[in-house]
Amino acid sequence: MSRAFNFCAGPATLPESVLKQARDEMLDWRGTGMSVMEMSHRGDAFVEIAETAEQDLRDLAGVSDDYAVLFMQGGASSQFATIPLNLLGDKASADYVNTGIWSKKAIAEARRYGGVNVVASSEDNGFTTIPDQSAWSTSADAAYLHYTPNETIGGLEYDFVPDSGGVPLVADMSSTMLSRPVDVSKFGLIYAGAQKNIGPSGLVVVIIRKDLLGKARKETPTMMNYQVMAENGSMYNTPSTYSWYLAGLVFKWLKEQGGVTAMGEINARKASKLYDFIDTNEFYANPINPRFRSWMNVPFTLADDALNGAFLKGADARGLLNLQGHRSVGGMRASIYNAMPEAGVDALIQYMTEFVKEQG
Repeated sequence: MSRAFNFCAGPATLPESVLKQARDEMLDWRGTGMSVMEMSHRGDAFVEIAETAEQDLRDLAGVSDDYAVLFMQGGASSQFATIPLNLLGDKASADYVNTGIWSKKAIAEARRYGGVNVVASSEDNGFTTIPDQSAWSTSADAAYLHYTPNETIGGLEYDFVPDSGGVPLVADMSSTMLSRPVDVSKFGLIYAGAQKNIGPSGLVVVIIRKDLLGKARKETPTMMNYQVMAENGSMYNTPSTYSWYLAGLVFKWLKEQGGVTAMGEINARKASKLYDFIDTNEFYANPINPRFRSWMNVPFTLADDALNGAFLKGADARGLLNLQGHRSVGGMRASIYNAMPEAGVDALIQYMTEFVKEQG
């Protein structure tokens, strides 16, 4: 059976070699006679898996000992509440930038726990650009500044790291984590749902500067308290063991590819190739300001929406799957995360070329 090219935004494609290794280790991990799914999370075997995964992530992302690395549950959306509960402290409000649907969800949830100052928004222009930071209305006494470096649904991505003015910078890197080098030292907290560039769904990685621990409100649920998670090695309760294991395999795979610097070069090339094709073909269009186009999620429309169904049917027949755009924006969307090989982008461009010819 041949593998399809899966352009899903998440759960997204995983490296084939990782899936094969997981298959081979499914019934017996390294002679233990057990699957990873059957292990005690406190046993030596799984502790080895967990510690190795954390160290590999630290190596890949350049995470110093000034930061705790947490493997939590609930996906990135659970962090929309966890962050204000842990970081607001005695502050009246936090700053948020609104650049898309995921920003809006984070803002709405944060408002349940305190004041939110929306320092800038690109909603008026349909989330097609990033507001210039010189116009942001930030607060010097904000608890933190939150932004979404890449809006998975809209395909809008920052090409800069915001200056947070001394307050902790918080970033939802669900769709960009490990896709290129990032200076972690610029951030107070980074969080990322696993199901795009890290592993399967259900897991969320949190990288938090240690001086931000211990500030949770008293009403913060124990399972959402970063300090509790850090003190217990993310094992206050039974963690998502198999997702953690698979994430560890992905980290090993990334190291084998040359790390995040090499992946960044590949990802830039994949995105450039697809955008260049869209821009030079009048049948397709991308609405995003070219400066802020996402490397990971490439939305595009056809000249005639009536052809969307035919386009998707033909794509499926060629093993180019999950290209339908999010229901809130329509059109198409190709998610080309780390595990999407360049050959997948080439195959998509070839099909898009053929489709234009078929439609005359």
